[in-house]
Amino acid sequence: MSWTRPQDLKAQLLRLWERGDLLREAVAATSGFPLRLKLKGPSPADLTTRFDAVRAWAEELGSVTHCRIERLERRHRVQGSQSLPDKAWLDTVEDALLWLGKRREWQRFSALAAQTRKELPCLLPWLEKRPLQALELAEDWPRLLAVVAWRLKHPSPGIYLRQVDIPGVHTKFIESRRGVLAELLDLALPAEEIDATKTGAGQFAGRYGFRDKPLRIRFRLLDPALRQIAALEQPDVTMDAASFHRLDLGDIRVFITENSTNFLAFPAMRRSIVIFGGGYGWEAMADSPWLSRCPIYYWGDIDTHGFAILDTLRSHFPHVVSLLMDRATLEAHRAFWGSEEKPELADLPRLTAEEGAVYDDLRDQRLRAGLRLEQEFIGYRWVLDHLEQLSSGT
Repeated sequence: MSWTRPQDLKAQLLRLWERGDLLREAVAATSGFPLRLKLKGPSPADLTTRFDAVRAWAEELGSVTHCRIERLERRHRVQGSQSLPDKAWLDTVEDALLWLGKRREWQRFSALAAQTRKELPCLLPWLEKRPLQALELAEDWPRLLAVVAWRLKHPSPGIYLRQVDIPGVHTKFIESRRGVLAELLDLALPAEEIDATKTGAGQFAGRYGFRDKPLRIRFRLLDPALRQIAALEQPDVTMDAASFHRLDLGDIRVFITENSTNFLAFPAMRRSIVIFGGGYGWEAMADSPWLSRCPIYYWGDIDTHGFAILDTLRSHFPHVVSLLMDRATLEAHRAFWGSEEKPELADLPRLTAEEGAVYDDLRDQRLRAGLRLEQEFIGYRWVLDHLEQLSSGT
């Protein structure tokens, strides 16, 4: 029997709650009540063949509390005039809450809305958009409002998040709530107070005018003759990106590798340095003008992501040359072929023809499904031979 029963009406109402529609009543400009629910009743044929069932159905609906059942007189040639349920209405949001048993949640959300309307009405659209999330954040909401209010009072603060002094709010709270705070600050702050070029949780501080932790770049001097850094005793150096940008080691070659062991084991080479790469995070080096004047060699894994990283690096430094990412190296190390779980599938326009051919073979799984050769499995003698050829110009 497909006729609407009380549990069906309640299920419709529950779906509205789960979509946040009922909570939105606390902040929306217009009300959705009285609210009509869908009601499907018996057909004229049912009145003839299933009259007792129809009568029982009508009585069951008539006993529903909190829901107003509107009846319609239907005349039947056999059963005569019958008053049957035709429409189901919830007259107020209070009726809906009582039926669902959600009155406590409504009161909690209404309190959040009232506080927001008083302190930061510019955030009411967020409550209307994400009422269920707001309900989950009810305990944290006063502190979230406090953070937004503090930032509004301190344009372009230029301090670390650790230095923000708000009673009851610690740094870890701000860091753990960056996602929701970003949405709130985007609503509250004027456009000129937001650096739209910075996105994602990792750039939260910079987006809203706070000082960010300095990006750090690690490199090794491969030539003992390079002594531009005062008092340097060890060739392994880590410095902030700003200092790295100002660094100028003159006419040198730059090698970049993704593997820490390869970075440490990279052999001595005349007028050369090796940088420990950071995957796709090349922005830390992109503003270093002196790198544009240096030959740069990138050594990554021979897999689709390794070539994707190479392609991204060339978006900053088009003259980068790949190192040990060729077909000969791949074929010579068959014994160490591994598997790549989620291969990259995008087209990479900055690869050379030779690199693109290897990439296509890997992406299209022509050699083996998910094939990869990690750089640490390449024989060290093989590495030395290629570097010697590079140094001799052969």
